[in-house]
Amino acid sequence: MGTPRTDWAAIPRDAGHRPWPLPARPWVMTMSWQDLLFAHWPLDPGAIAPHLPAGLVLDTFDGQAWLSVVPFRMADVGARWLPRLPGVSAFPELNIRTYVVADGKPGVWFFSLDAASRLAVWGARTFFHMPYFHAAMHCTPGGGDSVAYQSRRTDDRLGPGELVARYWPTGAVFHSAPGTLDHWLTERYCLYGADRHGHLYRGDVHHARWPLQAAGADIAVNTVADAHGLGDLGPPERLHFARRLDVVAWWQVRVGPASG
Repeated sequence: MGTPRTDWAAIPRDAGHRPWPLPARPWVMTMSWQDLLFAHWPLDPGAIAPHLPAGLVLDTFDGQAWLSVVPFRMADVGARWLPRLPGVSAFPELNIRTYVVADGKPGVWFFSLDAASRLAVWGARTFFHMPYFHAAMHCTPGGGDSVAYQSRRTDDRLGPGELVARYWPTGAVFHSAPGTLDHWLTERYCLYGADRHGHLYRGDVHHARWPLQAAGADIAVNTVADAHGLGDLGPPERLHFARRLDVVAWWQVRVGPASG
């Protein structure tokens, strides 16, 4: 589970697989998402929509809302023109997310993002309006192709949440087909955040198509969504694995009526 330096030149410069063109301004940040599990649950839209800020519309697939829990490793994180900083360039992360639309652009809304780096939590909350929280986390080889993952939220700004799981790929790498649920759940090229005043922001990202694999998982503990009042999730209905995806990102922009 080493982390070779990312070849940013390998990230496609075309936007043919994206739902809208690349931003005209330069990207400013790099990151690599590694040893990642998508665990997906279908939920009633009425259980999620009330939790969204004004200006975001819940996105659904065939009338169904979805919630995803995503444990992975962040690696090679940093600004485009600066050297990597110890303590913030590589760390485990765990996201709880759903799917939304604003200004006609489908993206991701995070209920929370747990991370093992206190500096990364501070930076993401301060500069990117993202609900990051500190957690005690371990992401290690679990035997064979599997990943052993443990996370326990330790941040007083949100209630406790824990994930103890082992997960692994069970099939060959594939690219999801447009129009399918797999594509709808994963091929998202922006994220949304909100500041303490309720102003919405969109952050564009770019990468190659997701190198998905079918996955298996043993989830011993999963209480990471409890603090958000989303109820007992039970076993996930759908699982995807991705070994690695290299990403570039842009500064966020305001969205909604006040953004012009």
